Amino acid sequence: MKRIISPSTINGAIHAPSSKSMMQRCIVAALLGEGQTSIMNPSLCDDTLAALRIAEQLGATVTLEKERVRISGGFNPREEVLHCGESGLAARMFSAVASLHHAPVTLTGLGSLKNRPFGMIENPLSELGVECETTNGFIPVRVKGPMKGGRARVDGLTTSQFLTGLLMSLPVVNKDSELLVRNLNSKPYIDVTLKVLQDFGIEVENQVYTRFLVKGNQHYKAREYEVEGDWSGAAFLLTAGALNGKVKVTGIQKDSPQADRNIVAALERAGARVNIMNDTVEVIAGDLVPFEFDATECPDLFPPLVALAAHCTGITILTGTGRLKSKESNRALVLKEIFSNLGVRIDLEKNQMIIHGGRVEGGSIHASNDHRIAMAAAIAGILADGKIEITGSDCVSKSYPHFFDDYLKMGGVTDE
Repeated sequence: MKRIISPSTINGAIHAPSSKSMMQRCIVAALLGEGQTSIMNPSLCDDTLAALRIAEQLGATVTLEKERVRISGGFNPREEVLHCGESGLAARMFSAVASLHHAPVTLTGLGSLKNRPFGMIENPLSELGVECETTNGFIPVRVKGPMKGGRARVDGLTTSQFLTGLLMSLPVVNKDSELLVRNLNSKPYIDVTLKVLQDFGIEVENQVYTRFLVKGNQHYKAREYEVEGDWSGAAFLLTAGALNGKVKVTGIQKDSPQADRNIVAALERAGARVNIMNDTVEVIAGDLVPFEFDATECPDLFPPLVALAAHCTGITILTGTGRLKSKESNRALVLKEIFSNLGVRIDLEKNQMIIHGGRVEGGSIHASNDHRIAMAAAIAGILADGKIEITGSDCVSKSYPHFFDDYLKMGGVTDE
């Protein structure tokens, strides 16, 4: 699908989309629990729909209602092949969950997931008694348990998603476990995992993110649970307000463990006015100035921050580009390419992205099947000198299916 973005003034109030990251963790908790869990404010984007299908394949009963998802737990795999769509979190997390079973299970997926690394799961699963085989470090992945618990070493350099899978799986095995973790870059995402575990009655001891102690024979408690608003999706809306106008985003918690709440600090550095009131964040455009920001722990902020920096006259430096290679696209290179098409120079040096901002031209870009690239191009168009045509804009369904509906509600101008 193609969309044409025209310059616009932002003025509106939008309720934040639900957190797909937290939703997928809740799905695992509900699957491994006994009884019925009711998930309120659910995310029903492509990634979470894939996770719900997997939960059904692994024994849960899933009922979709208007404002909630009901999951009756009961881990009892019914199928040998789990289809993960394009969700990296689902594939890595359920690689551990599926390892709880004694029968072989294969995890596969589509599109960009085929290019995302899975080699980090092999050694830890082997140390925990699981037979694991990847396809030269990629999917399809084959696992055969049962997972026995014990001690395992985990490398978190590329992603924390597999560590999340282990932290959610190990509490239900008979044996206590110790996870020794090195190179962990995404600590806030582990904070989200630990919060969901605690909310569902599971205890894990976190020793400065390098050692996690997990007691066995624990039980997930079925419950009613409301999913937080998603700071990752909200970041694009808030940045839109910072560019030209003002926006209020409701339904996001200021004390959330989500990494992307750091968008607030970045917007303030760029000259925007930010007001936080309970679960509402208001951003009002100011005189934009270049800024520096370390996004190592929140790499999903790169796309909205590049769109912002492109309009800040001068040089903005974003640190943490090493985290961008294994996303839905090689985001550093794709961001450089698409903004070059819009007249913005971006240099990549070591672990930094250097944006020479000040003027964004109209032009045509391809979203590269990356939801965050499509959203970044859309908000960049708010202050562009001309129209921006986005090919493949429908990929926003991966995380934020109604993004363009909300874009229109807050004053953005777009034609299909």
